Amino acid sequence: MGTFKMKRVAVFIDGNNFYFGLRKLYGKNRGLKNFDFERFVKFLAGKDDVVAIYYYNALLDKENNPQKYESQKEFFEKLKQIPNFHLVLCKLLKRNITGTDKFYYIIKEDDINMAVDMVENACDNNFDMAILVSGDGDFVPAVRSVKKKGKIVKNIYFKNSSSRNLKNFCDESLELTKEILNQFFKVFQSKKRQ
Repeated sequence: MGTFKMKRVAVFIDGNNFYFGLRKLYGKNRGLKNFDFERFVKFLAGKDDVVAIYYYNALLDKENNPQKYESQKEFFEKLKQIPNFHLVLCKLLKRNITGTDKFYYIIKEDDINMAVDMVENACDNNFDMAILVSGDGDFVPAVRSVKKKGKIVKNIYFKNSSSRNLKNFCDESLELTKEILNQFFKVFQSKKRQ
């Protein structure tokens, strides 16, 4: 009878992609604040051992929305309590909409940071399986490189932001649905208002 050999798993989460994937599924009424990332990551890894979790995002603009900024900081602090968790902060760029006084934000360097971390960790033999939580097809070259090192790559994605090409290059893939995600939202009774 064969014995189960536990794999070392590293999870790479595109925070912005994840946030907007949840919003598309649930609308604005469900935020990340009550999402249990630790349980979610354990679910993704199954019986295997989570050796590292990387979460990529950028700090919001404090001047534009101090409340959202503080809420995000609180959320990041909670994430940092998770064992083996690495918060990777990228650049947030403010862009003007031509001909108006309106603007929007874009996160820069998140994809490249994720790709480099995946490849470097594979080269350093820090994991046996990479779980990539993103649907972005730009990760195909990184996935190809990680697989050349003999690693398994699992792709976790939302239906509306998935790349068929990325799924095809990965060993396994899983679409995030409400049925899967519902179990990771904590239900709190509001104690703060007392």
